[in-house]
Amino acid sequence: MIKVRGLVKKFGSLKAVDDLHFDVAPGEIFGLLGPNGAGKTTTISMLSTLLLADAGTAEIGGHDIGGDPEGVRRCIGVVPQEIALYEDLTARENLAFWGRLFGLGGTVLSRRVDELLVVADLQNRAREKVANFSGGMKRRLNLAIGLVHGPDVLFLDEPTVGIDAQARSRILDLIRTMNDSGLTVLYTTHYLEEAEQLCDRIGVIDQGRMVAMGDKDALIDQIGDVDLVRFFLPPEQRARFQTQCAAWDECREVAVRRGKIEIQTPDGSRLLPRIQECVADLGGRIEQLEVERPNLETLYLNLTGRALRE
Repeated sequence: MIKVRGLVKKFGSLKAVDDLHFDVAPGEIFGLLGPNGAGKTTTISMLSTLLLADAGTAEIGGHDIGGDPEGVRRCIGVVPQEIALYEDLTARENLAFWGRLFGLGGTVLSRRVDELLVVADLQNRAREKVANFSGGMKRRLNLAIGLVHGPDVLFLDEPTVGIDAQARSRILDLIRTMNDSGLTVLYTTHYLEEAEQLCDRIGVIDQGRMVAMGDKDALIDQIGDVDLVRFFLPPEQRARFQTQCAAWDECREVAVRRGKIEIQTPDGSRLLPRIQECVADLGGRIEQLEVERPNLETLYLNLTGRALRE
């Protein structure tokens, strides 16, 4: 449903998107996972024909983004990161307005608005002005507007930013429901838990480049079966600890990241007593201890040397 080949976008000397390649199958939820500034929104903007690519090609539903932008726009829905609603209109009026822009009218439009109000769980607030809605309600209505014309592909650009955990859960449930009906979804996020829960496959993007791609288990397998042990140690003791720890058979790698010692080991819990003994011999004390099984954050750190939120 989506084919991207060598997509490039520059802003002056900055390459926001750098030789991007990926495919999305019909009915798939494909996640673009990366920190702010990684190139996710720029990619969505090119695929939705809002920005011209400097190089490369892409097709959406068989329509080329450069050669047939009107065909692309007919088959996609876009839910931007910024909420695109008229707050002085009601939920029903917002949906009807956007529906008319897509050429819908009469009973067809009225029926579609009723359907989407139910989908977004806003049927009881349909005649209330959007200015009175909570952040989660606005996000659900924003999402419903992206569906008003019945697109084949939906682009969701960080649709849960700025809302609480309960509202986020409702948004994710809504996306799953839409996907169950056959909708293809391209989903950008920097929330690991969203990518892990929602997406069939994930592309990990950093500085405009795709650094890894696959389903969650396949991506984590790239790291190998290692745990991460993290803890704080005063700077004057870190170098001595690193030197001793690096010589242990159980230690795959030891480094300092974000002010903490970070150790890769096959079994973090078994290594803890040895770590505690070594730190005590150095006259120190372990603080802020974490033991973490491999996950997408681990993968990202291994691929880029930095955290998703940095």
